[in-house]
Amino acid sequence: MLQQIYPAPYHNYSYELNKDFQFAAAHYVPDERAGKCMNVHGHTYFANVTIAGDLLDETGFLINFQKIKQLIHDRFDHSLLNEDDLFSDENAADYPTTEVVARKVAEIIQEHLDTLPNRPVCLQVFLRETPTSYVIYRPKRGNS
Repeated sequence: MLQQIYPAPYHNYSYELNKDFQFAAAHYVPDERAGKCMNVHGHTYFANVTIAGDLLDETGFLINFQKIKQLIHDRFDHSLLNEDDLFSDENAADYPTTEVVARKVAEIIQEHLDTLPNRPVCLQVFLRETPTSYVIYRPKRGNS
């Protein structure tokens, strides 16, 4: 993968981890306003996930890079995103647009992170759909 600099989210954590990976997937947007995107078509998505935290686990990891790839790549690679239970053809908030895919990636990762004793957080998902189009999703955190 070509090295790339991603916009960095502000945080006050001691550690920041970034994982790049890609997956090939098809999708369609079930709305006539989507134009040609109503038709099934595919992309090679390039993703960067930013995870941060203050504590490392018992093996010295914030999280193992391999686990991030396993959670996302293994689920979505060579799939039709619309067939995944995460997405819906009835609810526009869950159509598999790049914005929604980025949000779902963050949710999948955070759900796993919440099970870890060191409690890292997913700060950002950068998802490139084409060489000229990408989305950044940053989950909002409570004011605690």
